[in-house]
Amino acid sequence: MSFLVAIDGPAGSGKGTIAQIIADKLNFIKIDTGAMYRCVALYLLENNIEINNIQKIISKLDEINIKIDESKELVYLNNENVTDKIRQPNVSKIVSQVSSIKEVRLKLIDLQRKIASDKKVVMEGRDITTVVFPNANVKIYLDAKLEIRAERRYLEVLEKNKDIKYEDVLNNIIIRDKNDKEKEFGALKVADDAIVIDTTYLNIEEVADKIINIIKMKMKG
Repeated sequence: MSFLVAIDGPAGSGKGTIAQIIADKLNFIKIDTGAMYRCVALYLLENNIEINNIQKIISKLDEINIKIDESKELVYLNNENVTDKIRQPNVSKIVSQVSSIKEVRLKLIDLQRKIASDKKVVMEGRDITTVVFPNANVKIYLDAKLEIRAERRYLEVLEKNKDIKYEDVLNNIIIRDKNDKEKEFGALKVADDAIVIDTTYLNIEEVADKIINIIKMKMKG
């Protein structure tokens, strides 16, 4: 039996952590679509391909092989474990621009749909409820105040990069928000039938429990 939970929201809204809790508690597969776009960004950086060279990026897409080990939360790019590398600031800086390229999105949307076919899946990203799976069984849009999202992302990145500054993270999220919402294809927006949850004053468990209750009700009815 397939059942799809789609979660969208801006950076720092808690999508990844909450999706993982839901997957663990309900025995679903969690798919982090953002990690896929980060893999493409990392490939461009490691191969010295300029983000503005769209035609070259498109020509290299067939050389980018992404695999996700959902059980171990590992991400592989061309058979290399890049789980930590894709979270580095240099990748974060360009990932929103990478995800704005229509051909990149189409390639990864196809991959996302293949991974999710005939499974119980919780998938999170920017356009899951609107583009990738507009007919998802449950659609959630998570949001939070900008400063709270920046603080969450700062603390997350700080564990891996002690030199990171809060101001840099905040500015990066402001730029990402603008890019994500103004994309020509796959822009971040609230689906008409999505349930909006503001996570500003809720902890991770409270949000996860709220969504799990929604899922259980949907599965029963």
